[in-house]
Amino acid sequence: MKYVFYVLGILILALGVSITILSELGTGPFDALLVGLSKNVGFTVGSWEIIIALLLICLNSLLKRQRPEFLGLVTAFITGVGIDMWLFILHNFLTPEFWYSKVIWFGIGLIVSGLGTSTYLHTNFAPIPVDRLTLIIRELTKTNLFISKTFIYIVFLIMALIFKGPIGVGTLLTVCFGGLILNYFMPITKKVLDPVLTHSSKSSSSDQEKNLSI
Repeated sequence: MKYVFYVLGILILALGVSITILSELGTGPFDALLVGLSKNVGFTVGSWEIIIALLLICLNSLLKRQRPEFLGLVTAFITGVGIDMWLFILHNFLTPEFWYSKVIWFGIGLIVSGLGTSTYLHTNFAPIPVDRLTLIIRELTKTNLFISKTFIYIVFLIMALIFKGPIGVGTLLTVCFGGLILNYFMPITKKVLDPVLTHSSKSSSSDQEKNLSI
């Protein structure tokens, strides 16, 4: 059951990212970097998700002084494919023309991204390297998710500007509220998912004991 929520969370996250991209209000710093690289260097947005993930895995390994968590590439791969899939599905349907509709869609995308991130992070299985970096910085600096997430946003904002990514009002909103939204959803997903995951774990253990007794 944990893996179901893991994949579901990633697909929800990818949906939220795609909505913010298509809102044309400006994306989050990390996604702006991916879009900028896609437009100016080549490859799809999802492909750059995987490439950057590999680089971040190496960085995380250095910061934690442990072996690289290459399992995170699985998460990055699913996320990259999910983003490309949602962009392909939604690009003809989600075309906001007025500023207020762009703001509404961007807000929806930001909330959906926060929900998806908190869902798959709670499964504690192979976080996306950028989210693992957030957790590492929180641990090293002994702060909360809001501060560590905001710090990472600022770093990627600078990189996105260099590669001429879609920086706009939405980018500023992401920097200001992205960490808060994630911090808001984390205890909610914990409250909802813990009973389900615990029950699933007990059921699995019970089945194994039955098989051993047989």
